[in-house]
Amino acid sequence: MGRNLQSGERLRPIDLARGHGLSTQAVRNYEEAGILPAADRTPHGYRTYTSLHAGALRAFLALVPGHGHGTAASIMRAVNEGAVDEGLRLIDESHVQLLDDRRTLRAVEIALRDLAPVIHDPEPVTARGPGGTFIGPLAGRLGIRPATLRTWERAGLVSPRRDPLTGYRVYDEADVRDVRLAHQLRRGGYPLERIAPLIAQVRAAGGPEPLEAALGDWHGRLSARGRAMLAGAAELEAYLRLRG
Repeated sequence: MGRNLQSGERLRPIDLARGHGLSTQAVRNYEEAGILPAADRTPHGYRTYTSLHAGALRAFLALVPGHGHGTAASIMRAVNEGAVDEGLRLIDESHVQLLDDRRTLRAVEIALRDLAPVIHDPEPVTARGPGGTFIGPLAGRLGIRPATLRTWERAGLVSPRRDPLTGYRVYDEADVRDVRLAHQLRRGGYPLERIAPLIAQVRAAGGPEPLEAALGDWHGRLSARGRAMLAGAAELEAYLRLRG
């Protein structure tokens, strides 16, 4: 901002706003939301800020990319209210979520890797129905019960068609792929409600192969989020030091 903020000089909303490409209204909104400490007022009622407010604004804007706007705002409110431990707990929760996302990505990668050789396996499936596989042989190949496949169907993980003559479930090649992916993820400890959207992504991509680019992008986003959390932590620590 071209000012010595450690000197204790008073700053106007525009002085805080212009350094971050914000409007003065945004600065006032952040104060009213508790993201910035309450400003002093001049005898004429104008807000005045200090280096403490500048530090709070830097901390908040640095926290947003890694934690999201809502969590970053909650962290700053907690700190400004003197509940630093609560702010740190919120940060810990974000790190836990990031770790969980990394584990999910790893599980998907392993599941798809283990799945790939099977999809291209030229060996015929025994006890096939017309153009597909019946539930019993498929369950036997995976070492699970047919009831498990029916549970997965109710959860939306797979949607086999019905044989028009017998009414039996018939799993085509894409169904078998989805069942195998679900099986791998279940073995990794993932609940059905978290597996369903992943299988939906595989279906939308037309199979696991087109997901390679998406997985690479997922890696990039997680790494960027991790680094953003580091940057946010550094600015928050600086702000805590300003608060004494």
